[in-house]
Amino acid sequence: MKKSSYRHLSGVFLLNKPLGLSSNCALQKVRRLFNAQKAGHTGALDPLATGLLPICLGEATKFSHYLLDSTKRYQTTVKLGQTTTTGDVEGEILLQREVPALTAERIEAVLQQFRGDIQQVPPMYSALKRDGRPLYELARQGIEIERQARPVSIYQLTLLDFTQDRLVLEVTCSKGTYIRVLGEDIGEALGCGGHLTKLHRTQTGHFEINPDYSIEYLESLTLEQRDALLLPVYAPVEHFPKVQLPEGREKYFCNGQESNIEHEAAAEVLVFDGERCLGLAEITDKKRLVPKRLLNL
Repeated sequence: MKKSSYRHLSGVFLLNKPLGLSSNCALQKVRRLFNAQKAGHTGALDPLATGLLPICLGEATKFSHYLLDSTKRYQTTVKLGQTTTTGDVEGEILLQREVPALTAERIEAVLQQFRGDIQQVPPMYSALKRDGRPLYELARQGIEIERQARPVSIYQLTLLDFTQDRLVLEVTCSKGTYIRVLGEDIGEALGCGGHLTKLHRTQTGHFEINPDYSIEYLESLTLEQRDALLLPVYAPVEHFPKVQLPEGREKYFCNGQESNIEHEAAAEVLVFDGERCLGLAEITDKKRLVPKRLLNL
């Protein structure tokens, strides 16, 4: 399809990403199914991972970074007794160790060590860059470099189920958390090592997964039916305060000009002209409405 035939379409689709597909490939499939000119995702999932991948179309991409920085929730399975080169099932086995006898109490005592604010060393198989090169490129060449531990927060870590060599966990965490590393570290704390065999994201910020919203489901619908599934362009920040633009100020606001407004000070508010969202603004202590991010709808 020629670029000129794509639509100037804006909104958010909550994709349930399938196994084996990269986030960028999933993004491009969704963009083509909506015939949208522009699209971006809100935090990559590895091909091994499944689950919630919010896709921002058109002007919604202006809000995507708020979801990149948001809290995420996952369900994951850790295979104990084996470590791999990548920290997940796609890597080669590095070491095998006997798994100690497990009880719910023993596992809980280990999990408690990983709740709250912790330090985590990013994996070599990651998109972090050193001297302009992604670490995974170096890892594929057999090169390992020292990485500094970074602070992350584990808000919730719950044992859902376990067998003698597997843990099923639910994790709610801050941005920058590597669940692969968390699984490896829990395995080490149990004395046997481990790696991920499953990772499924169920929540990003205030968005929760709809299992039905797959690529196959989109393909089964007409274009009009697909459009009906889109959330509003401002959905990533819909929890921000909403204000109505003073009458007659639309042209000025859309040109980036300030206005007087009778509203308490706020760092970020969504500005509406009737039902139409015009963008984000700040309200100063002097009751001035200052445009920060404008929408072209």
